[in-house]
Amino acid sequence: MINKFLIAALSVFAVAGCSQDAAGPSQQAQGAPQAPAPTVSVLTLTPQPVENVVTLPGRVSPLRQSQVRPQVQGVITKRFFEEGAYVEKGQQLYQIDDARFAAQLASAKADLISAKANRKALSARLKRFENLLSSEAVSQQEYDDALAQAEQADAQISVAEAAISSIQVDLDFTRVYAPISGQISRSFVTVGSLVTANQAQQLATITALDPIYVDMQQSGKGILELRRAMQKNGTLPVQLVLDDITGEQYEYPGELKFSEVTVDETTGAVALRAEFPNPDALLMPGMYAKAEVRLSTSEALLVPQRATTRQPDNSLVVMTVNQQNEAQPRTLSIAGSFGDQYIVTAGVQAGDRVIVTGYQKVQPGTKVNTQPWQGTQQSQPRS
Repeated sequence: MINKFLIAALSVFAVAGCSQDAAGPSQQAQGAPQAPAPTVSVLTLTPQPVENVVTLPGRVSPLRQSQVRPQVQGVITKRFFEEGAYVEKGQQLYQIDDARFAAQLASAKADLISAKANRKALSARLKRFENLLSSEAVSQQEYDDALAQAEQADAQISVAEAAISSIQVDLDFTRVYAPISGQISRSFVTVGSLVTANQAQQLATITALDPIYVDMQQSGKGILELRRAMQKNGTLPVQLVLDDITGEQYEYPGELKFSEVTVDETTGAVALRAEFPNPDALLMPGMYAKAEVRLSTSEALLVPQRATTRQPDNSLVVMTVNQQNEAQPRTLSIAGSFGDQYIVTAGVQAGDRVIVTGYQKVQPGTKVNTQPWQGTQQSQPRS
């Protein structure tokens, strides 16, 4: 009898345990808390100014450059400038020995005095013959000879005066002056050197550095857009990027002044020239630099490239957040890049919130928490 009650009690406990095990998972599932919505960083799209910039390699060239050369033969007796200094136009640079030319000038002046004295005597003789001719005291032939001699004396005076002028020019050339203002190079000759009028070696070189030119080359295909912009605006702003380890921008902006009117048949390129202020003489002829020519400025929607994913069909997709804070994919159409951002023409519009970071952990329709993206939204343009 006791065994029957014991067996019955054990059965009741067993059934109760089975009932609790069966009900346990369902109750635990109903009572478990849901996972929190992921947090993503979003960028609210607004139209941004976009500059159409063409970047071209360039080389610095001088505004003016003059090679100082001797005009007469002689020995350099003195130099009047410091090498590398700034010289003014008309400043004396060298002195060439002028003793020979001074002696020639004195001789020519003496010849002129002699020619004038001879002309004076012949003029008096001609005047006497004129008075005697009317009374037939002299023949017509004698008068004609006297007239010819007087005219010849006039010619000798002109020759002597021309000789003086020529020698005076040579004497002046013994003083070598600066033909332009600018920075002068080292002297290629020393005091005591013999120089000649036709020598190949220049005495020095003067370069005008402010302002200064930067010469560039643009392909024949790309020149059309640039020429249209020049015809519309007259000149175009140019920013120079220095070719050094820092790659910093040059302090002073320049202007595109010139575009060649023909395409080089060999290279298929067109020569361009920009002018830059150079008050500190930082830019030197021969330097390489990159010139950024700004063709136009317009407004467009910019999406960071890091916010996009490339699909197998080569399309670009971003994740956006709608008014219900749900993630939604959008396919973009772009018109190029602006720094590290895409210029978007379709797929999103102003006011849309684009997920920049955290889009990898969301699916379409996922509820998200948003925070503003703190990345840099302005980038330098490149073409």
